[in-house]
Amino acid sequence: MSQCSSFFDFIAHARPELMPAARWGTDGPKTWSADEVQRTILPQLTHGTTVLAIKYDEGVVIAGDRRATEGYQVASRRMEKVFKTDSHSAVAIAGVAGPCVEMAKLFAVELEHYEKLDGVPLSCEGKANRLGHMVKANFPMVMQGLVVIPLFVGFDVKQNTGRIFKYDVTGGKYEETDYHAVGSGGKDARVTVKERFRKNVSESETITLALQALLSAAEEDVGTGGPDVFRGIYPTLKLVDAQGVRDVEESQVASLCEPLARARLERE
Repeated sequence: MSQCSSFFDFIAHARPELMPAARWGTDGPKTWSADEVQRTILPQLTHGTTVLAIKYDEGVVIAGDRRATEGYQVASRRMEKVFKTDSHSAVAIAGVAGPCVEMAKLFAVELEHYEKLDGVPLSCEGKANRLGHMVKANFPMVMQGLVVIPLFVGFDVKQNTGRIFKYDVTGGKYEETDYHAVGSGGKDARVTVKERFRKNVSESETITLALQALLSAAEEDVGTGGPDVFRGIYPTLKLVDAQGVRDVEESQVASLCEPLARARLERE
């Protein structure tokens, strides 16, 4: 077989049994009845909840809470939902945890595979298109209730700016100019960002705004986890800019969460 720049397409052709739909046992929408999905299957699946992205003057902050739910129970308090996918891009994913993590890892391999074969990385737009292709291929799983909703951010080295892309379950790709949030607490997070967002602000101000949005989501949405001082668990944040993808240190996140939480208590 000739070299294929898409690792995802190569696996689909050469080893279809390794594709996510095959690995998760979904052959199509008739595998499970709608009643079985709603009553039996979905309550037993672990779900990741709220993730968001906000642009600042030099790039994008991408963040997510750490809670994963299983029906009405907390399945995990330390789930990672934000992943570095290459030197200048990252993805955060909400939805059924297993396929979410698998898609994020497969997407990172997809980008690395392309760069090794072609000798140059994909453009920011090209990366966003490749992820849309993977989301579209996941649609049979969506029909089973295994929904995966990614939020992609990248630093466009040609335009010298950060970019944010959102997707629907059919693989439709839409670019957001300033910010976006998805997941069970996404609406509450977006309301907070909308009220406080200003263009071309600093990295530190945007980190604070991202934490404020996640705190708002945690207050209103039972699926979203707020900072857990007792266990030392805080939201995950990454910066994507001309320097690459960098983690916001947990110590910095912890130092910001305490005064934000205190200010909310004082307002009540």
